[in-house]
Amino acid sequence: MALSPMDVTQLAAVDTARAARVLSEVRQAALTGQRGPLAPRPVIEQSWGRMLRGGVDPDHDFRAGLLSREEVERRREASPLRQVLPVLREGLLSVADTAHHIMVVADEEARVLWREGSPAVLRKADVLGFEPGADWREDVVGTNGVGTPAVVRRPVQVFASEHFVRTHASWTCAGAPITDPRDGRLLGVVDVSGPLETMHPATLAWVDAVAKLAEARLREAHLASLERLRAVAAPVLARLAGRALAVDRDGWCAAVTGMPYAGRITLPKALGAGRRWLPPLGPCAVEPLAGGWLLRPVDEPVPGGRTRIVLDLSQPRRRSLTVAGGAGAWSHELSPRHAELLCLLARHRGGLGASALAEEVFGDPGRTVTVRAEMSRVRRYLGGLLDHRPYRFCEGVEIEVLRPEDPRDLLPHSTAPGVAACRNPGAGA
Repeated sequence: MALSPMDVTQLAAVDTARAARVLSEVRQAALTGQRGPLAPRPVIEQSWGRMLRGGVDPDHDFRAGLLSREEVERRREASPLRQVLPVLREGLLSVADTAHHIMVVADEEARVLWREGSPAVLRKADVLGFEPGADWREDVVGTNGVGTPAVVRRPVQVFASEHFVRTHASWTCAGAPITDPRDGRLLGVVDVSGPLETMHPATLAWVDAVAKLAEARLREAHLASLERLRAVAAPVLARLAGRALAVDRDGWCAAVTGMPYAGRITLPKALGAGRRWLPPLGPCAVEPLAGGWLLRPVDEPVPGGRTRIVLDLSQPRRRSLTVAGGAGAWSHELSPRHAELLCLLARHRGGLGASALAEEVFGDPGRTVTVRAEMSRVRRYLGGLLDHRPYRFCEGVEIEVLRPEDPRDLLPHSTAPGVAACRNPGAGA
């Protein structure tokens, strides 16, 4: 009887051994270039393609050097996920322990920071090197429930031989990315893993729901911090004449006076008191506030010079924009959606209207409201470097796009038709 990929996942709930045998045959066929009993699920097939192109050994696991205990603790202290550990534990740990699973929380680089759950399963995980400080990036250890969600930026369940490396085939993993609700930046991945026979089809939805709850708690914490900063800034702004705004340490605006509200200002990584040039405000006087900065734009001419934009899409997990001009250089980390939009505008230098851009991103020219909202957010940090009607980079701006070595690895999270066209080695950008 022929089985679809979805059927195999459902079969695993009632006949784990048979489902594992089928997926082993699927994996072997994919590695040898033969026709298997069924096609792998698309998210798994695409991951296997990246592994084959990247030279990951399917028959031998590779373990990069563990982080030191001190470095693991430093990353734990710095990680925003520390704030939502209670949410993750409450939502996942009790059930995971009963079901003979473990909960794993990794940072944005797929380094394991926390690992808790069934003692027996923890001992089995040690054998695989699935321990605090371990590197579980997809391009290091193959398709897995930590590294693969970090690449594709959506929940992924990896069952049995869907793991690219053979020694991981006795496990089932379900991982979901946790993103910064403010800007879409990847913060890390939460994963529930266990021996093959403990797999359940509902595990992925359960893990994803808890990840979404953690993101909601992060959003609440951010709004509360802005309220505290607003209370501090209010009497200061009331005494000032002219333009000023109070922002937190990441540039999110808490209060303004004498100027339109700005959602976020791009700040340099090392900002100090004094006079600095800040896009899109220009020259500003910068003063510290409790929990943030007071920014006061000053009327000075901005240095001229040709502007150059480097759109770095060469890494699967980090996408950034660097702008260099007469006033200096600054960088901005891009959300997955903004990376898609700017990639498409770099490819279509003549510009795209809202309808055409919606077609390129969603395959639906009617989704212009979504496109306009996202482009409005892009223009908050690119300011006068973007025109609209149609959307395009301004004349005279030099654009360079840094791509992955293999074009097929461009923005692997993206399902946008326009990005798929850019992955064609013959497509220019």
